[in-house]
Amino acid sequence: MAFALDDSRPIYIQIAEQIEDAILSGAYPEESQIPSTTEFSAICRINPATVLKGFNLLVERQILYKKRGLGMFVSPGAIQAITATRKERFYESYVRPLAAEAHKLGLREEDLTQMIKRCYTDGK
Repeated sequence: MAFALDDSRPIYIQIAEQIEDAILSGAYPEESQIPSTTEFSAICRINPATVLKGFNLLVERQILYKKRGLGMFVSPGAIQAITATRKERFYESYVRPLAAEAHKLGLREEDLTQMIKRCYTDGK
């Protein structure tokens, strides 16, 4: 599995998000073991401490759990937790500003709903 990193945000956060993406895609099912910090650091060519910081972020959020001597595993309920967090982030980052702009433009709820439906049918 390849991980693409950029300079726009802290690397450990990007590592955590990419692991979440892999969990959501089914690459790492719940209760499965994920690669070690050493493996991730080699794949991404970054310091193992940075990878560990990303892992620990996911442990704090109860997305991953540690099995002493064995490594990190995906927590039961991880998909639901990731989805709930991302839905809330999506709402705050996109839906609220969208609704605020629509309100400024005098668009009715029905107008906005129709625009969104149009995007879905256009495949965009």
